[in-house]
Amino acid sequence: MTPDHDIDALGLLCPLPVLRLRKVMLAARPGTVIRILADDPVARIDIPHFCAEQGAELLQTEDMDQGTAFTIRAA
Repeated sequence: MTPDHDIDALGLLCPLPVLRLRKVMLAARPGTVIRILADDPVARIDIPHFCAEQGAELLQTEDMDQGTAFTIRAA
């Protein structure tokens, strides 16, 4: 699946990856696919929690060499 938006949150610590995701999601139309790459270990907890709070669908969580990639469909 090709995302509509890619967010590079490598090197950012909590809460910055979620804040970057939030900014993109606020401007996104429902159904928009967003991929965020983060290397902060707390992102594995924060991003799924944020998606659940926002009603967004977490489509995929994938471990990468650089960090973790989260693919999300905006609500």
